[in-house]
Amino acid sequence: MGKVMTLAMVASLSLVTTSFAQWGDFGGGGFGGFGGDQNGGGSAEYSEKIADVNYAGDGKEYHNLDIYIPKEAKDSYPVVIHTYGSAWSMNNSKGSADINTICAGFLKAGFAVVTPNHRSASDAIYPAALHDIKAVVRFVRGNAAKYKFDTNFVAVSGFSSGGHLSSLTATTCGMKEGKSGSVTVDLEGSLGEFTSFSSCVDAACLWSPPTDIYTMNPINSFGGSGTFEGAFIGAEREGNKDKWMVASSPYYASEEDPPIIMFHGTSDQVVNIEQSQELYDSLQKHNVVSEFVKVSGGTHGGNEMYVAANLDKAVEFFNKAIDAKKASAPAVDTTPAKTDSSEAKKDTVPAADTSAVETDTTKTDTSTTYIASAKAKSLEIVVVGNKLHVEGTVAAMKYKVVSVNGTFTETGDVLGTLDLSRLPSGVYCVIVTGAHGQHGIVRFVKK
Repeated sequence: MGKVMTLAMVASLSLVTTSFAQWGDFGGGGFGGFGGDQNGGGSAEYSEKIADVNYAGDGKEYHNLDIYIPKEAKDSYPVVIHTYGSAWSMNNSKGSADINTICAGFLKAGFAVVTPNHRSASDAIYPAALHDIKAVVRFVRGNAAKYKFDTNFVAVSGFSSGGHLSSLTATTCGMKEGKSGSVTVDLEGSLGEFTSFSSCVDAACLWSPPTDIYTMNPINSFGGSGTFEGAFIGAEREGNKDKWMVASSPYYASEEDPPIIMFHGTSDQVVNIEQSQELYDSLQKHNVVSEFVKVSGGTHGGNEMYVAANLDKAVEFFNKAIDAKKASAPAVDTTPAKTDSSEAKKDTVPAADTSAVETDTTKTDTSTTYIASAKAKSLEIVVVGNKLHVEGTVAAMKYKVVSVNGTFTETGDVLGTLDLSRLPSGVYCVIVTGAHGQHGIVRFVKK
């Protein structure tokens, strides 16, 4: 998709001059460091906590997560995955992931909350931590029935370096690789047993996030040489611009990104507020639904960041994203689609074909048409072998395929690269746009 990002991740240490003894004081009253103030003057309320679930299937502590179920009993719950801040230097801080502040707000509003561990910079360099968070998203989708997750809405949230990982998760949906110059990184990974599920998310909430580590003032490593960013990337900044750029969310921004809201304090002493501004500007440039809340006098992890008004605003933003997704979801009709070439096809969207998608690559099926458009300038999409193709030549074509149950999402530039044979069984919609306003929607059933 040609998206390239520069993201210099800033360490989420409160004050570099803070005594080392405070390093582990995540639960204490006023410590606003790696994990922020975990007390926040309140406490999280939930009906059940399911602790230490391994999302990678490897038994490693850094691949454990906790699940919190809201007090109000429902058949299923929309999900927020919230990642702790640690300057990418902690691998077991899920228990101090803003439980009594950010997470408490989402739980009160009826969201199930998942707090994962992830590999630290000392365990593995970037993009390992990103692979971990994406594996968590897939785990949530793969375990929807077991934990009563409503996978029609899965969002990410995160503080500081956790916000950085969440921002990358949101802006790299459907991208297999990130490229800058001679550097290429795998953005998806293959961690866990649910690799057939989508790692895309429906919204993101970022708290004091670093976004462009290359442009940000680096945070010196605590008690040693180098920087936290350098440890995370595996190379210090000088002479390694491309390695730092592929870990940057503002430059991955595109019109396909989900809604994103950011909260950043004007007095943040660790991650300067311009980091959120840079990502916000990139999102706005691509017409992404986004909001930037500048918290007057807010510090890094300080109580002023987590006042009720801000927590309510975050919940309201997610609820609007839920409503918008419901409103835009195409209706699925299971009556057979017509395949005639009349002019009426250009003005109406036919019902979905309920036959199985052909997956025999030796056979070409050009008779089955699954697509028409409500616009006059329509694109007609046909099944050819195990791929979908647009009839005729269309410049700058983009596609997005989503499963109706929300378990799979993929985006790309060339529709023919979408291999239908690898899709899980289900009902799908494919939205295609061309360079001159053409628009097509195909709906099909994969048995």
